[in-house]
Amino acid sequence: MAGIVSVSQKELAQRRHRVRRQRQIKIIQAIWRTLAISGLAGGLLWVALQPIWVLNTPQQIVIKSGDQFLSEAAIKSLLAISYPQSLWRIQPNAIADSLKQQPSIAEATVNRRLFPPGLNIEIQERVPVAIAHSPKKQSPAGLLDATGVLIPLEKYTLVNPRFKLPKLKVVGSPEQYRSYWSQLYPSLTQSPVKITEIDGQDPTNVILKTELGNVHLGAITPQLTEQIKILAQMRSLSAKIDFSQINYIDLKNPASPLVHTNQMNQKVNSQSP
Repeated sequence: MAGIVSVSQKELAQRRHRVRRQRQIKIIQAIWRTLAISGLAGGLLWVALQPIWVLNTPQQIVIKSGDQFLSEAAIKSLLAISYPQSLWRIQPNAIADSLKQQPSIAEATVNRRLFPPGLNIEIQERVPVAIAHSPKKQSPAGLLDATGVLIPLEKYTLVNPRFKLPKLKVVGSPEQYRSYWSQLYPSLTQSPVKITEIDGQDPTNVILKTELGNVHLGAITPQLTEQIKILAQMRSLSAKIDFSQINYIDLKNPASPLVHTNQMNQKVNSQSP
């Protein structure tokens, strides 16, 4: 019995020794991990604070729109960044937000570039669908996108110098047609009748210049879809009406379209072949 007790105490002492040793190893490992992490963090901080990670000139910034890269002049115009500036103090989200305030830019993403140090920026430009003209000026006031945003021409050519001017012309101030533009433009794109100009100077009577002649729509209302449909049907009336003699087409009431010619006013049945 004494031998059994003696062996048990010896094993217990060995077990305690192993446990203490394991604890010591764990403590040493924890200390080494802490030192390693602190050293790594300190090293990264030291690297980050080195002069190499500084934005010194616009040449370190790349702005891409689709497959095109913007010129240095465009970058200077679009970005209000003071130089030199630590790359780590740059706020990409703030720069992206400032770019989206530009009338020619719809979306922007900004990322830091470490090698070589700089910024990579991708933008999505707005797509002009019409040329905006002021009635008192001969030169264009700007460009319009599908949502009615007015884009200064020089701002857009800075982002996309190779773009082609839209063929659709809009006359009037944006304040006059902004309220109904988002309803009017999508409807016109569905029309098979060629439309070259929109006169929006009088909100109570919007006038379209079309291949059939001038078309008076009146105020833009939910019946716009029906008016565009009737206008398309009127293309088949060439056998009955000499379109060269048309003064204007009155579609204010699409149920009763009226053609004003140089000789007379004529009601037409748009459903006729």
